[in-house]
Amino acid sequence: MRQDFEIAAPGGRTVRGDLYRAEGARNGVVLCHGFKGFARWGAWPKLAEAVNERGLNAIAFDFSGSGVGKDRESFTELDAFAANTYRRELEDLGAVVSHATGQGWIAREFGLFGHSRGGATAIFFAADSDRVASLVTWASIATIERWSEEQIRDWRERGFTEVVNSRTGQVLRIDRFAWEECERESRSRLDVERAAARVRGRWLIVHGAADDVVPVSDAHRLGRANARAEVRVIEGANHGLGAAHPLKTIPEQLRAAIAGTADFYSTTLPA
Repeated sequence: MRQDFEIAAPGGRTVRGDLYRAEGARNGVVLCHGFKGFARWGAWPKLAEAVNERGLNAIAFDFSGSGVGKDRESFTELDAFAANTYRRELEDLGAVVSHATGQGWIAREFGLFGHSRGGATAIFFAADSDRVASLVTWASIATIERWSEEQIRDWRERGFTEVVNSRTGQVLRIDRFAWEECERESRSRLDVERAAARVRGRWLIVHGAADDVVPVSDAHRLGRANARAEVRVIEGANHGLGAAHPLKTIPEQLRAAIAGTADFYSTTLPA
């Protein structure tokens, strides 16, 4: 059963999300989408349902800078997307965790999931919290230094750069906050590998061998940073592990990733 919620985040921002409630569940998993993603994209509802089948709640949400509006699908909040940063995502995630705890959806030690950029956000959060008992990342980046020379030149000359949403065809602006944050903090607070070394809970790293967005070498970098992490490479799988939006069929690679992730939570989380 899916239940919408809406909460306030720092800075007057709004976070919209979904609770997938499992009957009698006393713990759950918080799901973080990636860059240009959103809570109801592609595979995430199916992953939430699989988590429910293991007796756990699933809490999915749109970061306030996702760009996705009130209909939870269309990119209509373009100014919010342009101003998004990792700091804002961490504030949003903290607000969701606090709300989910207060509502009794998750226990003190809960599960956390992140895909791609959302994987890095989840790693940063887990590194600084003793509450994340079980972490799963799919196709996570191992560094936030991913901006091209052309984008950096744009920021210097125009104060913004642009990316294309391949699904909608929209040209989306990214203001200089993202570059400034990367320059200022990519080797300190937002160093993904250093944060990975501080993750205390059980951690499953999933990555597609044919990922042409984030190379599979990033998964191995994260695995080397934390000896407790388990790396699973899925042969032939791309960045979304076979998922698309809308999700009309579930490829076997994606089906295996969803089942393996849900099983990991069911065996590593306190009931």
